[in-house]
Amino acid sequence: MTAFIVAFAVGIWCLQQQAVLPSLPSSTLLLIAGAACAGLFAVRPLRRLLFCLAGFALGFCWAAVIGHLHMADRLSPDLEGRDFVVAGVVASLPAIGERGVRFEFDIESVQGANVKLPGKVLLSWYGSGFGPSADESAAALEDAFGIHPGERWLFTVRLKRPHGSVNPQGFDYEAWLMERGLGATGYVRQRGEQKKIGERNLPSDYIERIREGVRTRFVGVLGESTTAGVLIALAVGDQRAIDNEDWRLFSRTGVTHLMSISGLHVTLISGLVAALASFGWRRSPSLVLRLPARKAAAVAGTLAALTYTLLAGFGVPAQRTFFMVAAVAAALWSGRISSPSRVLALALLAVLLVDPWAVLAAGFWLSFGAVALIFYVSQGWTGRESWLRQWASVQWAITVGLAPAALLLFSQVSLVGPLANAVAIPAVSAIITPLALICAIVRFDPLLKFADLLTGWLMHFLEWCDSLPLALWQQPVPPIWTVCIATIGVVWLLAPRGLASRWLGLLLFLPVLLVQPPRPLPGEAWITTLDVGQGLSVLVRTAEHSLLYDAGPAYGNDSDSGERIVAPYLRAVGSIPLDAMVVTHNDIDHSGGALSVLTSVPVLDFASSLERANPIVAAAASARRCLRGDRWTWDGVDFAFLHPSTGDYSNAGLKINNLSCVLRVSGPNGSMLLTGDIEKAAEALLVEREGPALKSDVLLAPHHGSRTSSTEEFLVAARPEVVVVPVGYRNRFGHPRADVLGRYADVGARVLRTDLDGAVTLRFSGGNVTAQGERAAVPRYWR
Repeated sequence: MTAFIVAFAVGIWCLQQQAVLPSLPSSTLLLIAGAACAGLFAVRPLRRLLFCLAGFALGFCWAAVIGHLHMADRLSPDLEGRDFVVAGVVASLPAIGERGVRFEFDIESVQGANVKLPGKVLLSWYGSGFGPSADESAAALEDAFGIHPGERWLFTVRLKRPHGSVNPQGFDYEAWLMERGLGATGYVRQRGEQKKIGERNLPSDYIERIREGVRTRFVGVLGESTTAGVLIALAVGDQRAIDNEDWRLFSRTGVTHLMSISGLHVTLISGLVAALASFGWRRSPSLVLRLPARKAAAVAGTLAALTYTLLAGFGVPAQRTFFMVAAVAAALWSGRISSPSRVLALALLAVLLVDPWAVLAAGFWLSFGAVALIFYVSQGWTGRESWLRQWASVQWAITVGLAPAALLLFSQVSLVGPLANAVAIPAVSAIITPLALICAIVRFDPLLKFADLLTGWLMHFLEWCDSLPLALWQQPVPPIWTVCIATIGVVWLLAPRGLASRWLGLLLFLPVLLVQPPRPLPGEAWITTLDVGQGLSVLVRTAEHSLLYDAGPAYGNDSDSGERIVAPYLRAVGSIPLDAMVVTHNDIDHSGGALSVLTSVPVLDFASSLERANPIVAAAASARRCLRGDRWTWDGVDFAFLHPSTGDYSNAGLKINNLSCVLRVSGPNGSMLLTGDIEKAAEALLVEREGPALKSDVLLAPHHGSRTSSTEEFLVAARPEVVVVPVGYRNRFGHPRADVLGRYADVGARVLRTDLDGAVTLRFSGGNVTAQGERAAVPRYWR
């Protein structure tokens, strides 16, 4: 059975790598055939291979059928950008943002239009005149909108199809939406219907109201406490309550798994309730005669796990543990104690039946991997080992065993993780989490404030851990074959006593640590225009050097593309430290992520058109202005600033866009002109000053393809074969303009757009230029 379930999981994973779904009729027929074959071959021990193949087919077809159901509930392209009056129900705990709230909305009907909209969408409702201030609480902002879970509202909404940035090694937002059954995203129109019309009273609505009530009370009692978000996350699973800065600290110290309702917490609460139930049950002879205490404890523990999991919002880590607890309880109830591997496999099957997209989440692999490692290292225990030795063995196994996966998924491993977890695990799981749950059930403010005090002390300890030398190991994403070899090393290193030379397993870690990602050859350049939405960030790589041209937009006061997209990509491809960084001008869609990059990545040289008093310039170790005439060569590739000149900085007639740093990258295999946000005036200056020297194989579209740029004279001078347009999907500026696209076509240029193609990578090698978007390079059926 375990092999069958593993094959089922592999089948699901393979389906999620497909560019196109197999047809629904064929998937359904294969699903039925696979189930019949599984039943036939299950009773034939000699046909285990066919049994596993049937499991693979079942997993593949099951994921395909569920995929078709979700894809069928997506917004039709011809309905994008139109206003609809819809009636429906707030189906989730509203997420509080800087400018408003975001929530899942179950659409029940559409008024005044005969159209089919998705059953569930993700809506944002932006405020008008009451944006959040520094001292405004989440509860106050939520009350300002007057929206709560389970309420039925009439809204005028504007929707668009699920869409997200697509970058190498980046987060797949579209898959995340697909997993949650969200067929569209959109926002509530300010000039339209915004009226509460009733309530829905499903069990899920009551649960969400309870979660909201706990969150509101915690915020009200703790006020502006910096650790209130941690207690809210532990009590009701609202991880959005934790600040981004705190998440960075948890990631660097390896305790992220503790700061939400995870499997460890669910197991602890379930075990505690089961122990109390067993203790009380044994005190009543009549109850014991009716039902053994062990079975009563199993039921109580399962109910406790289910309750806590629902309170957490039924996230994947909590789901996994609930199904595992349920499998153990079923085995105890039936009197057939299953092996640990069987229990883990049954939990795996249950999770994937409910959520076939779970295999795409890093937390899924880390969660099941951690439990499998615990089972693996404990198989030789006799029961005579001390608790300290068992605990140390488990910590060692998880730290070493998950390191290859962490490097593959995050490009980093916390070296202080064992020390941080040694304190954080007992503090969070045995003290802080139970206190948070007690305070969620019983209103006792002094106890909640005490839990907040303990959490604050823990945060100080984690900050000390993070300050230690070599607290974090960071490296490029290793090739998958090195991760497979390191996994074999884990099995060897953690094998039970009796296997000779277990330390040799460490040698199999060397490839994952030492093998570097590919780089261009001398004379070659790889240039990637990242998909950062409505903004710009370009990475230029040569054989031994890297240059970042702009850092993308800021998404809010505490979130920007530099932190979320650019810095992780630099780390993943091995472009740390940066040899140079250019910030073209002081528009937030180009400079918004610059501070995050400068604070997280060493930058050897910094050039910009910014004023010296700008905080970005102050954060750079070495800063200078972009000046026409500055040239240098790296690894056989030439770099030259073409604009602005010294006199341009004092020219009051040039707008800030026309002071953008223009950089030309050229070599024996081709050239590219990086233009920032220049418009007609700067383009005219470039044509006048450079003339034929503007000729470039690739052009980065000036000002995102706006109507004020890409003049005919400029395009004739540049004569690009390829134009890359960095632009956000359905952006409010209408970029790129249709007439500009027409001018690109007139010069015979191929156009690639980040909103339609994802990140665009150009390789100048072999005497020519190849261009490919990430959506074409890694196609998936939901994109």
